[in-house]
Amino acid sequence: MRILISNDDGYFAPGLAALAASLSKLADVVVVAPERDRSGASNSLTLDRPLSVKKAANGFYYVNGTPTDCVHVAVTGFLEQRPDLVVSGINHGPNMGEDTLYSGTVAAATEGFLLGIPAIAVSLAGKNNHFDTAAQVASDLVQRFIATPFASPMLLNVNVPDLPLDALGGYAVTRLGRRHMAEPVIRAQNPRGDTVYWVGPVGPEQDAGDGTDFSAIRHKQVSITPLMIDLTARDQLGVIKTWLNP
Repeated sequence: MRILISNDDGYFAPGLAALAASLSKLADVVVVAPERDRSGASNSLTLDRPLSVKKAANGFYYVNGTPTDCVHVAVTGFLEQRPDLVVSGINHGPNMGEDTLYSGTVAAATEGFLLGIPAIAVSLAGKNNHFDTAAQVASDLVQRFIATPFASPMLLNVNVPDLPLDALGGYAVTRLGRRHMAEPVIRAQNPRGDTVYWVGPVGPEQDAGDGTDFSAIRHKQVSITPLMIDLTARDQLGVIKTWLNP
């Protein structure tokens, strides 16, 4: 069993170290992660310059690019053997609802999925640093995958309550919730007197009822959401055909 691990917080992130330590007990693990924090990078690929892969003192490899770059380079050229599973994380903070569209953590897993490899994105839904809890959850899910592999590649978005392991309320298979629109940008001035803008915090939850990832975390459950990549609005195909041919 070969597992490729990546993240978006950078190769020095404590969540990455916890994940690698946990999964290395189960399989042959290689870590290929960004050289710096690339949170919010989404599924961006670097096309305007070459990428380099270097090895850190802890044995992790790091790339001067995005999370997507890391997985793409690793799978399509850097690694001698194709991984059986891609695991991304452990992200320091949740990736729920629309967060998944911006998340570099989810993007790294998505790239593995797009390359035909089962993938899991793992995020810690809080700032209390219970990375050991999320690492144990990731280990459990990987053990389940080893025992019962998916019939075809799947992409799972996993959010773990930031609590001690014995405080978790089990697993919940969920759908993505929705937030309200984000808060306004924050206007400021830099030392040169120029006006700059900081992206504001995420908006409050709008769709967070039973069955959503938000609800699961609120009930101290691990949220597991299977994701798909097909963005086609199938229920609007007929509408557009009629619009073009009235």
